[in-house]
Amino acid sequence: MSSECKERSGIVLASASPRRREMLQRMGVRFQVIPADVDEQAHGTETPEAFVVRLSRDKALEVAQRHPTSGRWFIGSDTIVVCGGVIMGKPEDDTLAAQMLRRLSGTTHEVLSAYAIYDGQNKGWKQCCVSTEVQVRALTEHEIEGYIASGEPADKAGAYAIQGLGAFMVSAINGSYTSVVGLPLSELLMDLEELGAHRMFDAT
Repeated sequence: MSSECKERSGIVLASASPRRREMLQRMGVRFQVIPADVDEQAHGTETPEAFVVRLSRDKALEVAQRHPTSGRWFIGSDTIVVCGGVIMGKPEDDTLAAQMLRRLSGTTHEVLSAYAIYDGQNKGWKQCCVSTEVQVRALTEHEIEGYIASGEPADKAGAYAIQGLGAFMVSAINGSYTSVVGLPLSELLMDLEELGAHRMFDAT
């Protein structure tokens, strides 16, 4: 088999997220990373679920069109936090991070994580959106200020990371832990197998 054919049989993760990369690596998935370049603004009256699924599809397709020979299966993914009907993305600065954390304090919010897999050979799609409820205990201003000072909230949806220092604020979850981290692993791996991408999994 030629090197070009081998490259076209591969999996491409259209995301710069180190968390998604680490999760796939731990599962023994062989892939390469090519971050997507898309507009991440919501469209009009788009629902949170429609928004996160569309972004996932946009990311996968943008990379597939820009690097068509880099692989066969292109994975786009996105995660948002929804609290009181308000979509929370990544805070642009510490002030917005503090506002987000105050809004989450003492409440239960929803984390939506979606992915879309584009099959560049068959021009087909598989996509999924997983919803998980996360309960946050009441936070003091001192805790909020200290957490922001750690730098962790800067690039996290909702300004916290459940897999990091942010675990201190989470009192309960109802749903998928990996989805809250940023990728619904169980659903994704099943879809990759159905698409025939299991050849790209290392033997365990």
